Amino acid sequence: MAFSITDLKKGTIFQLDGTPYRVVDYNQKVMGRGGSIVNVRVKSLLDGSVLSKTFKGNEQLDTADVASRNVQFLYRDNDSFFFMDNDNYEQFELKADIIGDQAGYMKDGDQAIAQLFDGQVINVELPKNVPLEVTYTEDVVKGDTTSNVLKDATVETGIVVKVPAFIKQGDIIKVDTRTGAYLERSK
Repeated sequence: MAFSITDLKKGTIFQLDGTPYRVVDYNQKVMGRGGSIVNVRVKSLLDGSVLSKTFKGNEQLDTADVASRNVQFLYRDNDSFFFMDNDNYEQFELKADIIGDQAGYMKDGDQAIAQLFDGQVINVELPKNVPLEVTYTEDVVKGDTTSNVLKDATVETGIVVKVPAFIKQGDIIKVDTRTGAYLERSK
């Protein structure tokens, strides 16, 4: 099924030359009688590469037949991540290069959404933020109570997150999975 380039928006998934893409950034310019030009940055859902594309006038794009399934992250073994489909309990494996930086936000048992293209899992989407336990951070220097001082904190998955000075070892913090930024301390 085809749709117009003016129907694109951030997050839209479409297919171009047999490859599914997600729109990362969208900008439309209306040109008098000449119609419009749409500039987009798109991310390939197959290999993660980001491209800039320009579409003109009344070009048509094909919708990508990408299905979503609820899955549970089971465990990691070297360069492989193992998941289970929540509906049929089938297990599948994804290589570390498909997971990418998201690996630092995944704990055993976490829920995620797997995206399938032509029956093959091409991407795993995590929740927007995840709770992670701080396993190591420096103690705050007595008297240094400035509220905007940030320090490094290592969390249970091994990544390092910049956190406010009042965060201590053992705290559970919420981390934004898109930016890696500290959001808040969990209760």
